[in-house]
Amino acid sequence: MNDFRKGAAIVVPPDEGEAHWQPLPSTGYIISKITPYNSPYDTFSAGIQVLEPGTHVRQHGHERAHEMLFIYRGSGYAELDGERHDLEEGTLILIGRAVQHVVHNTGDTQMKLLWTISPPGLEDWFSTIGRPKIADEPMPEPFNRPENVQAVQDQQRFIRPEDA
Repeated sequence: MNDFRKGAAIVVPPDEGEAHWQPLPSTGYIISKITPYNSPYDTFSAGIQVLEPGTHVRQHGHERAHEMLFIYRGSGYAELDGERHDLEEGTLILIGRAVQHVVHNTGDTQMKLLWTISPPGLEDWFSTIGRPKIADEPMPEPFNRPENVQAVQDQQRFIRPEDA
């Protein structure tokens, strides 16, 4: 007998998922692991982000979404609504909607983090501003965000620092 209350189990190997190189100032890549596009789950998405040494995720907030970041490699700091927090391997950050946040990799190695966001949509942001990444290809020269980035932020319901 089937138990229709039971959810699906999903295993995503290390290099599987939709991957995109990210523009300045992040330079690095993301891999969207579980999204509404590749799973039966439509209330969240999750993936990894790799930040190269000396790079950062620009300050922003999410109008509707709650985000969780787990740093599993590297070190740096995050600012959450202007309050600085040191990051080291094993740090978990929960970022509620409308909280302005930025993440800096100040270490000399890559920072690797797991992101989870609910509701989903971050995967669309990454694919729109990034460039497709093929496994084992070398990192491209740093590139800028698309010229229509503000329209993309608005569509994705981002809150820019100047609008906070």
